[in-house]
Amino acid sequence: MLPTLKIGPHTLGFPLVQAALSGYSDSPMRTLARRFGASYTLCEVMLDKFVAAMKERNTHRRLLAIRDEEHPVGGQLMGAEPAEFGPAAIRMVAAGFDVIDINFGCPVRKVLGRCRGGFHLSQPEVAAEIIARTRDAVPPHIPVTVKMRRGIDDTPESRDNFFTIFDRAYELGVAAITVHGRTVTQRYDGPSRWEFLREVKRHAGARTVLGSGDLFTAQACLDMLAFTGVDGVTVARGAIGNPWIFAEARALANGEPLPLPPTIHEQRDVITEHYRLAEELYGPERCVPDMRKFAIKYAQLHPQHAEVRADFVTVKRAGAWREVLAKWYATDGPGVPMPVEEHNPLASEVVAC
Repeated sequence: MLPTLKIGPHTLGFPLVQAALSGYSDSPMRTLARRFGASYTLCEVMLDKFVAAMKERNTHRRLLAIRDEEHPVGGQLMGAEPAEFGPAAIRMVAAGFDVIDINFGCPVRKVLGRCRGGFHLSQPEVAAEIIARTRDAVPPHIPVTVKMRRGIDDTPESRDNFFTIFDRAYELGVAAITVHGRTVTQRYDGPSRWEFLREVKRHAGARTVLGSGDLFTAQACLDMLAFTGVDGVTVARGAIGNPWIFAEARALANGEPLPLPPTIHEQRDVITEHYRLAEELYGPERCVPDMRKFAIKYAQLHPQHAEVRADFVTVKRAGAWREVLAKWYATDGPGVPMPVEEHNPLASEVVAC
């Protein structure tokens, strides 16, 4: 039996979420994730100053676009100054986001150098002020959540800071916290430490905790839930070009066999819909560079993935992606499994449990 995921007043049900992905989790990606079974999605992280200063007619407002079928949907904020978070959160609520998520996890060097993202795990007082200002700024019915890593590094001081921020966040009224099992300095190297997620959930008790890290297959998602006891898991890089991961997890959770990889025509139909949604939002020309990064991920499911990827990379003009589909996706056939970037770090231990 899987837990029923709840975030504040929102009963989401199935405990698989599409994580916020910088440069990726826009409305088209989120829409497809929801259609394939994600119970909740988050937009790509937004800089607080950028959101607060955005003009009504600014073309960047497309980044705040939300389709009706996405709700509930979360908006994620990142910044350095606590005073900037409240105004930005208000703008995101006005744009239609149902949850405001605060990013204390980004490990990118230029982000850390500007005292944003994961940097805040080194300063609990500032982190607490950011949470308090955000919670005070938005209406009571809008949940505020936090994304964290397990610390800046693995020093005792970093561990203490993590639990100080973690506990204080709930005291200040956050509805849920997502914890990634790597440190900030670790970035994306090495395994995500699921043992730490299990420790955190035991510490949290009834408070809502979501887990993150090394979720590249449907089985890994269910394994993390079983091993750690977290209330939900967030799929990040494993969902890029692979919305099927949510449907696969639902099938496994229902006791069904793992579905076969999507056929070539099933891939074609989803890629076509993704492009349609992107063209609708950004326009036929503006969507080309953004869609290229998705297309090369989708290509990994094609039996001739190297050649398909190479052709998608050459798409430069509006509508040229249809030529790639006509060349490589006209004839149906079986697809291939999505390559797993990192193995389930506790697969053998999870099975033993």
